[in-house]
Amino acid sequence: MMQKLIELAKKEYPTRQRFTALFFEALFFLIVLPFLLVWLGGAIDRWLSLPDLTAGVFNLLLGLPVLFSGWLFAIWSIYVQFTIGRGTPIPVMATQELIIQPPYSYTRNPMALGAILMYTGVSILVGSIGAFLLVLFGASALLTYIHTFEEQEMVLRFGEPYLEYRRQTPFFIPRFKR
Repeated sequence: MMQKLIELAKKEYPTRQRFTALFFEALFFLIVLPFLLVWLGGAIDRWLSLPDLTAGVFNLLLGLPVLFSGWLFAIWSIYVQFTIGRGTPIPVMATQELIIQPPYSYTRNPMALGAILMYTGVSILVGSIGAFLLVLFGASALLTYIHTFEEQEMVLRFGEPYLEYRRQTPFFIPRFKR
């Protein structure tokens, strides 16, 4: 399966086709997934009789900056993938170049960091412990997948340059160089 994914990743797709894929991906990650997070989080809260953590302005003051900073980090990394890497976050439309420019010089997984922050912000905004637990579960699954499969694929696709990049750049928690 890994070999098939690598073969698919070698194909460079036209800008229009990559943009169309990003459009539908954005609908899912920016509308469908947050809706499901809020809905399922509320259901978990009710099922487990978890307290409502809605505190009005506090939720806005904490949740909006977390959500917005995560969104910006994710959008920045997608933009860099699209322009410099000539790819998308979709594995079959993978980047054609190894990207080591910011935000990828701060963390090897800025898009995952951005998404996790964004969904954490959503769970804070709605004051749902259940939604936050879903974010933690999803983050664990995503980071495990990236560490187990995606990094292996990157080694096979980019070889020694990726190994050097991996030695110098943290996996998830950013390190901002001075």
